[in-house]
Amino acid sequence: MNNNYYTNQINSIITEVKKAVIGKDAIIIKVLLGILCKGHILIEDIPGVGKTTLALAFSKALSLEHNRMQFTPDVLPSDVTGFSIYNKNSGKFEFRPGVAFCNLFLADEINRTSSKTQSALLELMEEKSITVDGNTYKLPEPYTVIATQNPIGSAGTHNLPDSQLDRFMIKLSMGYPDFGGEVSILKAKTNSNPLDNVKPVADASFIISLQEHITNIYIDDRIYDYIVSLAAATRNHPMLKLGVSPRGTLALMQLAKGIAVAMGRDYVIPEDISFICSDVFQHRVILSSKAKLSDISASDVIAEILKSVPVPGITSTRR
Repeated sequence: MNNNYYTNQINSIITEVKKAVIGKDAIIIKVLLGILCKGHILIEDIPGVGKTTLALAFSKALSLEHNRMQFTPDVLPSDVTGFSIYNKNSGKFEFRPGVAFCNLFLADEINRTSSKTQSALLELMEEKSITVDGNTYKLPEPYTVIATQNPIGSAGTHNLPDSQLDRFMIKLSMGYPDFGGEVSILKAKTNSNPLDNVKPVADASFIISLQEHITNIYIDDRIYDYIVSLAAATRNHPMLKLGVSPRGTLALMQLAKGIAVAMGRDYVIPEDISFICSDVFQHRVILSSKAKLSDISASDVIAEILKSVPVPGITSTRR
């Protein structure tokens, strides 16, 4: 299958998800890129802006098995990963998969559960498998976690450690819809549920095929240098006390390849990097005390870095 076929299919997926998620085209594209690039997505936003609807729309459009869990303090690690139970008829222990054993797992308000349960999910995300009683069980492919955090109301929350945030390929915020978008949402939900209009246009085998295709997209040496230069700038910036890890540069490279395919190219250009850079980097850096006192955000620093680092002269013409 050629690049145009994949590009057309990506556009079809986006069109279907837009039926249920109105006025958030950029978020839809970025979440899809995270799925296609074998990453996990963290959405930090207030309740009621469509995070769950977004995940459900993707599960329908992609024909993926999905589960959702509302994380609370009493959720146990075994609820997520699974556990062994003794079967008296067979005289053996049998593994019962946890709720996270699916293709697309929505972990709602991950900061509301205990650190132990968070760690269990993060291990699954990283290893794509779990070992119980000496036996290893692999997760289905493809596998993506969309986790949400509610930044309002800190009582009873357990914020993910900065080192664990690095496990998420991108961090997004949906935000409120604009005036026209909110009017469209009201009209769409007057007589029906927009999710009912989302039709499957892909399946797990297609996603796996596309993931493999994305890994083969060409990157010029100057693009590699550009990615590393951006990461190095975060490590030396006076407003940051911790810069982007090598895992962050790998995520940026992979997502840039995904953007290239979505745009109908078989090679990466600098605009692909700048489009997604802030979403990849912002949760991987730690602001200095001076930045916090000056009310400077991580996105402000990354925007400055993107302006200051020289952009390689590669244009949208086939190599």
